[in-house]
Amino acid sequence: MPQIPEKIHELTVGQLAARSGAAVSALHFYEAKGLISSRRTTGNQRRYTRDTLRRVAFVRAAQRVGIPLATIREALAELPEERTPTREDWAHLSEAWRSELDERIKQLNRLRDHLTDCIGCGCLSLATCVLSNPDDVIGERGAGSRLMPEPRTRKPRGRGTGPGPEERG
Repeated sequence: MPQIPEKIHELTVGQLAARSGAAVSALHFYEAKGLISSRRTTGNQRRYTRDTLRRVAFVRAAQRVGIPLATIREALAELPEERTPTREDWAHLSEAWRSELDERIKQLNRLRDHLTDCIGCGCLSLATCVLSNPDDVIGERGAGSRLMPEPRTRKPRGRGTGPGPEERG
């Protein structure tokens, strides 16, 4: 892992990428989404403060456990401007995110446990389809798939592009 001398207080995007393990494109994306920020030099090059390393680590750790970027951005927005998330910040936020993750785990377990019941049925209205149609609510509307868009049917027209004989009057 490349070391950055302590006397360097700002990092280029390449240095930040090398040190954080994030791709340059990911860093640009994080910046566009408001997760990190930079200043521009007179030559229009990005410069990041050293504490951006911790913010990137925070974002990547939260992403690894499945937290959406919008939720991460909201969490970072609660911190005072330019402040790096601390261990206490992570503990507080991870506790708040725990119930969301528990619910997601429960949904994934349900998906895993019922996957073989649903593969290939295609109708999405069977009484046993606990994934897409719990309690067969959609089955009350009739047979077949009700969640899939209906194909649009076109009226057949005559040879010409004008109105047919019944429309000419």
